[in-house]
Amino acid sequence: MSHNLLKGKRGIIFGALDESSIAWKTAERVFEEGGSFVLTNAPVAMRMGAINALAEKTNSQVIPADATSLEDLENLVEKSMEILGGKIDFVLHSIGMSVNVRKGRHYTDLNYSFSEKGWDVSALSFHKTMQTLYKKDAMNEWGSIVALTYMAAQRVFPDYNDMADNKAYLESIGRSFGYFFGRDKKVRVNTISQSPTPTTAGKGVKGFDGFIEYADKMSPLGNATAAECADYTVTLFSDLTKKVTLQNLYHDGGFSNMGVSQMVMDKFMGEE
Repeated sequence: MSHNLLKGKRGIIFGALDESSIAWKTAERVFEEGGSFVLTNAPVAMRMGAINALAEKTNSQVIPADATSLEDLENLVEKSMEILGGKIDFVLHSIGMSVNVRKGRHYTDLNYSFSEKGWDVSALSFHKTMQTLYKKDAMNEWGSIVALTYMAAQRVFPDYNDMADNKAYLESIGRSFGYFFGRDKKVRVNTISQSPTPTTAGKGVKGFDGFIEYADKMSPLGNATAAECADYTVTLFSDLTKKVTLQNLYHDGGFSNMGVSQMVMDKFMGEE
């Protein structure tokens, strides 16, 4: 049931590729809560996905943008304000990509030009997005900017490869730019460290199925789904969290504070 948490709020959602993506689920939830938004993704990703169907469902418009291009981002922000009729209240950055993972390059044998491309898309694009919003004074006071991350930024997950480094960089940008956005514009910036989620990007990681089961058995509440992440993101976009900023917020069923669980122990002891 909708409570119109975001009634009258306007935003930009990056990264809705298909129905499995967190950005897609978030767009649906924001729409249910009364928010309006512009959808955006890289032109190549838009050809792969079904973003136009989401736009139709949520009565929103699509503006293609390469998040690594300042020119594209400036156009995106300007057009979004035109379409939405004013400044922005919320932004979701839900994009990430590792060319090394796609090409099967091991972390001990990285192609550095691949690394730079993945870093630009996955992490630096978050700074570019915020810098564009900041310079154009495009955010309303008490607005909210959220990026999605993963706990491999803090701990070793061998097959997550250079995406772990990208996420660590992304989280640092959230804190560093979040300070200036908060001080100067009263805008909050947070990252959500989500459970492993079977999105198109997630499934590209080697051994993902086994790992998602492991994480589920480690977490006292089980893994958080994409739809549950969308719910959590809505609370961060709402006025209920006006003083939450510079945080990396774990949305993972408790996984991040676990050492070992009984279910995992039982599996190793052969009791399951």
